Amino acid sequence: MIKNSKLKKLINNLSATDMESLQKSFVNHLECSLAKDTYSATKLDLYKSIAYTVRDHLVERWIATQQSYYENDAKRVYYLSLEFLMGRTLGNSLINLNFLDECRKALHELGFELEELCEAEQDAGLGNGGLGRLAACFLDSMATLELPAYGYGIRYEYGIFFQNIRDGYQVEMPDNWLRYGNPWEIARPEHLYPVKFYGKVREYTDEKGILRNEWIDTQVIMAMAYDTPIPGYCNNTVNNLRLWSAKSSREFDLGLFNEGNYFKAVEEKQKSETISKVLYPIDNIHEGKKLRLKQQYFFVSATLQDIIRRYKKMYESFDSFPDKVAIQLNDTHPAIAIPELMRILVDIEDIPWEKAWDITVRTFAYTNHTILPEALEKWNVKLLGTLLPRHLKIIYEINRRFLDTVKHKYPDDVERLRRMSLIEESNEKSVKMSHLAIVGSHSTNGVAALHTEILKSRLFKDFFEFYPNRFNNKTNGITQRRWLKKSNPDLAQLISKTIGDGWLRNLDDLRKLIPFAENKEFCETWRHIKKTNKLRFAEYIKRSTGIVVNPDSLFCCQIKRIHEYKRQLLNILHVIFLYHSLKNNSCKNYVPRTILFGGKAAPGYFIAKLIIKLINSVAEVINNDPDIGDKLKVVFLSNYQVSLAERIIPATDLSEQISTSGTEASGTGNMKFALNGALTIGTLDGANIEIMNEVGADNIFIFGLTEKEVDHIKCRGYNPYEYYLSNTALKTVIDMIADGHFSSSDISLFAPITNSLLKSDPYMVLADFASYANCQMLVNKSYLNQDEWTKKSILNVARIGKFSSDRTILEYAREIWNVTPVPVSINGS
Repeated sequence: MIKNSKLKKLINNLSATDMESLQKSFVNHLECSLAKDTYSATKLDLYKSIAYTVRDHLVERWIATQQSYYENDAKRVYYLSLEFLMGRTLGNSLINLNFLDECRKALHELGFELEELCEAEQDAGLGNGGLGRLAACFLDSMATLELPAYGYGIRYEYGIFFQNIRDGYQVEMPDNWLRYGNPWEIARPEHLYPVKFYGKVREYTDEKGILRNEWIDTQVIMAMAYDTPIPGYCNNTVNNLRLWSAKSSREFDLGLFNEGNYFKAVEEKQKSETISKVLYPIDNIHEGKKLRLKQQYFFVSATLQDIIRRYKKMYESFDSFPDKVAIQLNDTHPAIAIPELMRILVDIEDIPWEKAWDITVRTFAYTNHTILPEALEKWNVKLLGTLLPRHLKIIYEINRRFLDTVKHKYPDDVERLRRMSLIEESNEKSVKMSHLAIVGSHSTNGVAALHTEILKSRLFKDFFEFYPNRFNNKTNGITQRRWLKKSNPDLAQLISKTIGDGWLRNLDDLRKLIPFAENKEFCETWRHIKKTNKLRFAEYIKRSTGIVVNPDSLFCCQIKRIHEYKRQLLNILHVIFLYHSLKNNSCKNYVPRTILFGGKAAPGYFIAKLIIKLINSVAEVINNDPDIGDKLKVVFLSNYQVSLAERIIPATDLSEQISTSGTEASGTGNMKFALNGALTIGTLDGANIEIMNEVGADNIFIFGLTEKEVDHIKCRGYNPYEYYLSNTALKTVIDMIADGHFSSSDISLFAPITNSLLKSDPYMVLADFASYANCQMLVNKSYLNQDEWTKKSILNVARIGKFSSDRTILEYAREIWNVTPVPVSINGS
């Protein structure tokens, strides 16, 4: 706490937001922090200067926020996630601080453009897909709602990978996002914790005759904290994202170094620091699996030590721990935290097992993010026992006690015991982390209504019957500050001018737009903004790929992780169908289309990478066919990330959300597109169902089998070859691929794809093809009537209010965490 009044006044002056103060701070950082002048400064230097200037304005609020939480003895939320897909920070911080315009004007007077400097910022390589982006939206909402909350994760030196496309193939390059430093983070070497691995467990009886366990002979790696401020929108709350970086317990072996063995001397340091090197090491080899488990325990161990340190500042016993600490597990990646907290409470704090377990269950809550059984995380017992021997013993004890309670309720149901066990007794025993997370948490939630019903009725049916009050739904959401105000400023300005800016805090305010869907002048302005966004993005496509697209065409977009269940294959099959129809002049009332793809395939996922190659091979043929011209273009946008999404989404007309029904947990891309006025073509999967219920069935294009129909066909026996034989258009499309139309130098190149579709088709692409093609014809018809299309677009935006992450977080706070807002006051404001 700063008591010197003069020093306090000087610090307060750092946060002045008038233009002259901003300019002075900017120049000061350029000269004093970076040792540059206007002659030697690069664009990166200029970006860093304005970033440091903005960070200065966050720091006072940041410190005051933490002080407020202590002064109010607030219950705090700790959001544990292996991913935080933050994107760029500068623009978002300026919006939440509410001086975007002042900053733009201040820089302009100095001869710089804010938008150009924003482009110098690297996307933070801390996540890959929807899981990480959801976590980032949640941090924004928690700060905006003034909730005492912290994010915890890993400070990856390298992101998952930088995606290049060479000859149509994905090529993975290192994503060295920290190469030039990160001006938003502050290193905290004072928060350095030991994290143990390996060793063995010593059992002994203490002086009271109680059996004890001690984890000994371990290897130690240090976890060092790096903090990033997370500002709320137009308030004084700045929460903290704490990321852990692995450090060696000693820098190098001086003895070996002096003997001339230089590589061996630093080998241990390099091995230790590998833990926080790369997001998601490839896990189809043993060393990759081991590193991934190490990452999970590394950040969980450091986080729990940090949480307990903070708790012990106020309390001596753990009796109040669940009343002051709520820990949310974002999927099963942090689930090893459950046995870790038990280890701390039982082995270190000498708390009896029953009491420790009560504290643990009341503290943790678990969010499930997947329906696919093969995606549910399991850890080989041998590997877990080698790396974390004490934790494996604890897991076995949790399992023994849990199965005893199950057996008591279902005394003669051996098969139920087998299904519900935390241990899978297969050839290679493994720990089922989702079961551990459910048993060790007081709440398990799905992320969309359908998803939660599938968890209760199918995936975790036994657990729902056993713990019916623990299961609940929290439909995902997105932050409107980033995904409309920041990414689509022209549309945001029109909306605020029309209905005020209350929607930035309460997205349901967008319903005030509904009457304007009938206002001709408003609709014309709406269309003009979309056209401007498309022109801008067409220029970007030309600049980045060399492909010239027609801005008057229908921009259809599918940007997401490349996976068979997301069915990029269905999309590209339809593209080939359109191409063949155009070549044969069989298209009626055809609307020119630009088909946009983006997304990364996991490095070890062969079929997904081959799908990327197929998309690019089809694009190569179509884009260079003079008969087609600008009637149809296909573009694969490489290295999809948050900043690219912010370009694509405002320009999109049609959002492709076409996963097999019953496979997508929720999706949040569907929400982002709808918020920006794109219409959705999709299956009744994930949050698509709830979006349809909100925007109205007339304002969305739904096709395909339902989840129950998918199950019925699979139970009856699905034969994709029958669909191939019975649908001439589908047969033509698959034959074109199989006959080498898009791979003339290697006819068999795409045989793994066509063989899979014809023999098994696990995600029922062929079963849904006809329905998808018919639905796309309805899209054509609707787009030809621009007045009707515009009306549908406006109504999508006006009725999307439910899908704000603010609503989602309020539900978590009230129904799971039991936390309340803590307003932060600075100088009486």
